[in-house]
Amino acid sequence: MATLKRKVHIVIHAAATAAGVVGAGLAQIPGSDAPVLMSIQTAMIMGIADIHGEKITKAVAADLLLTFTATLAGRVISQFLVGWIPILGNAVNASTAAGVTEAVGWAAHAFFEKNEKPSETAAS
Repeated sequence: MATLKRKVHIVIHAAATAAGVVGAGLAQIPGSDAPVLMSIQTAMIMGIADIHGEKITKAVAADLLLTFTATLAGRVISQFLVGWIPILGNAVNASTAAGVTEAVGWAAHAFFEKNEKPSETAAS
């Protein structure tokens, strides 16, 4: 079990680091990082599913991503409030992108740890 959690930990932190880099680099153009972040987070969810022995499609992972991020509107608000300010905006955007990705990753881990079948849940 410790090995599984360690693998998940590595996947989540790698994705969060990548999200932070993207968030920092694209901070001055509101919303421009969203497609890249969604790709990173979708791949992360697929990786976590794989570690848990589940094979899911990109579409199922994207559905789960929407479920996990439905309440994380703070990222959008912070990006519009300070994202356009050089340096400060980059730092805020990087930290919120990394933080949201971490939260999504641990939510995905908890989801798959409960042995739920994503194909059944996403179809509901």
